[in-house]
Amino acid sequence: MAIINLTINGKSKQVDVDPNTPVLWVLRDHLDLVGTKFGCGIAQCGACTIHLDGTAVRSCSLPVSSAEGAEITTIEGLSEKGDHPLQEAWIEHDVPQCGYCQAGQIMTAAALLKDNPSPSDEEIEDAMNGNICRCGTYLRIKAAVKTAAQKL
Repeated sequence: MAIINLTINGKSKQVDVDPNTPVLWVLRDHLDLVGTKFGCGIAQCGACTIHLDGTAVRSCSLPVSSAEGAEITTIEGLSEKGDHPLQEAWIEHDVPQCGYCQAGQIMTAAALLKDNPSPSDEEIEDAMNGNICRCGTYLRIKAAVKTAAQKL
């Protein structure tokens, strides 16, 4: 066990955990930030996507020790009131079905729009590739990303 200092959603946090514990489990089990979901545990589905210094990363395979000193943003930190343009576009386009993958999808899309505020369809598809939606709402996701890009 070790004391790990983290900055999550703009707030300093300290946790006493094994340094190899994945960030996902620190968020969920130690800090009660449960918006980030466990999907596969091998960084293949995207449900656990967070931002590390603004870059979309899979938290299920990221040791918490490697996040020390970085800025972590979770779905809870994307906006305080759930009114980020992506969140609003998700509702506008009825993207969520079961909703399980949506936090990871939104975090991936937010990283894309930060780097590319006006992506083409192909750029959206490339960026979102690897985020699995079991309900198959990929066309709605792409439409929502395009709508959010216009609002940003």
